[in-house]
Formats: sequence, structure tokens, C-alpha cells
Amino acid sequence: MKRIILAVTLAILPAILRSQAPFPSSSEISQFMSSKTCVVLDEGNSAFNALIKKVVNKCWKITPFEFVRKSEFEQRRKDPAWSFLILTETNFERDKSSTKYNFINLLEGKNVEGISEMPEICAVPLSSSGEDEIDYGYKLEPILNFMQKHATLISGDPAITGRRYLRYYNKNVPEVPGRTILVRKEDLSSSINTIEKINVYYRNSIKIVTEDAIIQAITDKLPGTLVLIMVGPPVDDNSHGFCFKMLIGTDNNDMYYYNQHLIDSNNPDGLLPSDLKRLARF
Repeated sequence: MKRIILAVTLAILPAILRSQAPFPSSSEISQFMSSKTCVVLDEGNSAFNALIKKVVNKCWKITPFEFVRKSEFEQRRKDPAWSFLILTETNFERDKSSTKYNFINLLEGKNVEGISEMPEICAVPLSSSGEDEIDYGYKLEPILNFMQKHATLISGDPAITGRRYLRYYNKNVPEVPGRTILVRKEDLSSSINTIEKINVYYRNSIKIVTEDAIIQAITDKLPGTLVLIMVGPPVDDNSHGFCFKMLIGTDNNDMYYYNQHLIDSNNPDGLLPSDLKRLARF
């Protein structure tokens, strides 16, 4: 599915970007592993800046890093000695509602015309456009930890995930029944928003918990635990657009499941019975 990068959200650029970033080559992955990562800040969003600084300082280990402004991003983005962790505003060709999402992108510097041509090490949905940092802040740490794990994986073979990209990690679905899944009730579709409804489709260990419990599991690196990271359209207008669903291990930063669906009357926002059926096959 083609992702259209509309603009850089944190460092708002004047250009409207209209294509998906390319997969990196072996040499570009090698350049990334020896690069210094520039974490691009939002000059007008102190709440996000505080969040990204806190999480990156805590968990970013794969490369040296520093925090930079938009002007520094523009000066450095063509130099392969630098890589960039940056938020982009994105929508999808198949989505007729043109709902916009924020993706966290890890890009390698390259002498190309625009950001959409820079090698993309990893890109993961983080939130709907305009969503408050307080609503998605807990997702950032597991996502950044996963992105580093992904970068390490493809450093051995950039083509390993192929065109499946994040769906590559569905190879880990057979391991899901041996772990406990933690979900927030608000991330479940109405047809599975109680344990009784869930058990119709999935009878392995799953718990509906508070966001605080998920944050604690992430902080404690709780063994044998997966957290659901769900990204959908704004809650006050969630009858259309895409819903993205990921299960990430709190103890090992691996992704165990990735899926997305186009929202309609039969497939509402949130985890669906069809997702549970896929997890229950093993």
C-alpha cells in the first residue's frame, strides 16, 4: 500500500512530498550504522520536544544522537554521515477520506532532492495528525525500541523483510499464545471489548488493562508480555480512515503482529475479531 508523505510535521517544510521513501541498500544501511542520528525537534511544540528528548535519552542505543532544529536538518540531510529520526504527516492512496497520520521515520542522509527520496530504515505509525502528545506518549518508547531492533535486523540483509515490510514480523504470530497480551479497552472494537467477548475468538492469555498498567509493563520490561499499539483516526471522527495494529514485546522489543484495515461499517476502528482469529490459529 503506497504511503504518501505530505509534509514533515516536526520541521514543517514548504514542499508537499508525494512519494514513499525507498528501501535502503546494503551500503546505505552500513552508512546508517556508522552515522550520528539527528532527532528533529518541533520549534513550536514544547510538549513533543520534552517527550522525544525523554524517550530518546532513555532508550536510543544503536547510534550516537543529538537533537536538532529544522534548519540543521536541511543543512545535513544530504550528508550520509547523518541519519534522522523525524515525524512526518502521511496519508494513503486507498483512503478516500485522506485521513492524515503521524509516522515516526528513521532516514539515512543522502544527496537527493527531497525527503521522500531519502533511504528509509524504518517507519512506524505513531498517531493521528493533531493528536495530543499525552494520548500517544506511552507508545513512543516501544516503537523506538522496535525500530532499533529492525535496523539491526536489516543491517545483515536489507532485503530480508521484502515488500512485506512490517508484515514480515507476522512470522512471530505462532509465539503469541505463549505470551500475555495487554490491551486498553478503548483500543478494542465494540464486538470484543470485554474478556467474555474476546474469549469467543481467543482463549489464550489477554488482559484489558489501564494505560498506566501498560506503561508499567514497558518500564519494567515485563517478561512474556506483549502490548497492543493501536493507531487510528481521531476519536471524534473515526468512522473512516485506516487502523494500524501492532503487538510489541515489552521484554525484547520484537514485533509479533502487524495488521491494518480500512475502516467501514463492518470493520470499525480498533482490534477486530479477525485479528484475534489470526492470533488464535496457533
